[in-house]
Amino acid sequence: MSRKCVLTGKGPLVGNNVSHANNKTKRRFLPNLRTIRVALEDGTTRKIRVAASTLRTMKKNG
Repeated sequence: MSRKCVLTGKGPLVGNNVSHANNKTKRRFLPNLRTIRVALEDGTTRKIRVAASTLRTMKKNG
């Protein structure tokens, strides 16, 4: 299962770890994914992976 938000498509970003000696090594910034249950129109439920920021936006907009 990919580390990607189902609704917004947010995925991992790439950057650098920078030490005190200014050595740079690659690292990944992973999205803060949460598994939630969504009720579908036919009455069944399904688990989807959504970013925490997307959940906040959903709660704000209703």
